[in-house]
Parts: sequence; structure tokens; C-alpha cells
Amino acid sequence: MSASALICLAPGTEETEAVTTIDLLVRGGIRVTTASVASDGDRVITCSRGVKLLADAPLVEVADGDYDVIVLPGGLKGAECFRDSPLLVETVRQFHLSGRLVAAICAAAGTVLVPHDLFPIGNMTGFPGLKDRIPQEKWMDKRVVWDPRVKLLTSQGPGTAMDFALKIIDLLAGREKAREVAAQLVLPPGIYNYHD
Repeated sequence: MSASALICLAPGTEETEAVTTIDLLVRGGIRVTTASVASDGDRVITCSRGVKLLADAPLVEVADGDYDVIVLPGGLKGAECFRDSPLLVETVRQFHLSGRLVAAICAAAGTVLVPHDLFPIGNMTGFPGLKDRIPQEKWMDKRVVWDPRVKLLTSQGPGTAMDFALKIIDLLAGREKAREVAAQLVLPPGIYNYHD
């Protein structure tokens, strides 16, 4: 049985981070469900640069599903929508408490995870311009940070979205599958491509 991912979307979500993650996980054989966290439950999500995405369902309909990872793309407005959604916050808390993977990129870690103290311990990264939102003792200045102690994966921004998605594939489907997907992408030299 293949792994599954719940990818949350909200008005103002960073579209590159969302679409790149969705695309790569599908390439990796991971079943993806996209969930709208819009306050009105609208499935049509207008992202940070005006691109419109259609979510599979409102979060309230899929939050209790059996997923292996929950993914929070960045985009400041989208992350603020996540932060202000009690259902989203409780869903992330339940993923964490049940030992499932939580993955957040860009503004999501400092805007959602930190204010709600969802990870009292756990190293993380995020968008460098929002570094002050993450406690200094937790901050790591790396493209992707995986903390196996708490099953938390974080990343910095649109330019690190491929690294982020490949790490999710590595964690859920194995290093060989991540290597296979990386090979399809023709990544430039120096990008983490699972050939090391």
C-alpha cells in the first residue's frame, strides 16, 4: 500500500511550494489529497501570485483521514490562514502526537508551528527573512532540516521546494524512489540529488 500525503492550501499559499511538492510526491507514487483551509471552505484557492488551485476537499472533510504526512506550504498570507484555523492547528497537533510526519516550508514553520508551540523541541528552518519568528536555539540555516526526534521536516522557500519534496519521498517511499524521481528532474549540479 502506497504512502499518502495531506497537503493543505489556503488563500495566499505560495504556489511554487505547493505545486512542486504535489507534483514530486505524485511522481514518487505517494497518494496526494489537497485540502482547502479557506475560512469559507471554498475549494478554489487563489495563491500568493494569483494562480488558482482547486483543492480536493475542504479540510473539515478530510482531516481525520489516514495520511502519513501533513504538508504546510508557505506564503505569508496562507501561513497566517493556517495559524488562525483551529482545525488546521489541531490536525497538525494530532499528526505530531500520533508520530506521523509534519512538513512545513517557508513561512509555515515560524507562523504556524512556533506560535502554537506544536514542537516544544525540534530543530527547524524557514524563510530566512522570517528567521526572527523561530527561536534561536531551534533555527538551522539549511535548505532542508529533518529532525527525526519529532518527525519534523522544514525547508526555506520556493527555491528549496524540490529538496523538500524529495526528502518527503525519501522518508515515505525510500531513498531509491527519491533517487529515481530526482533523476527525472535534471537537477543542476550541487542540488541534493540522492546520488551521494
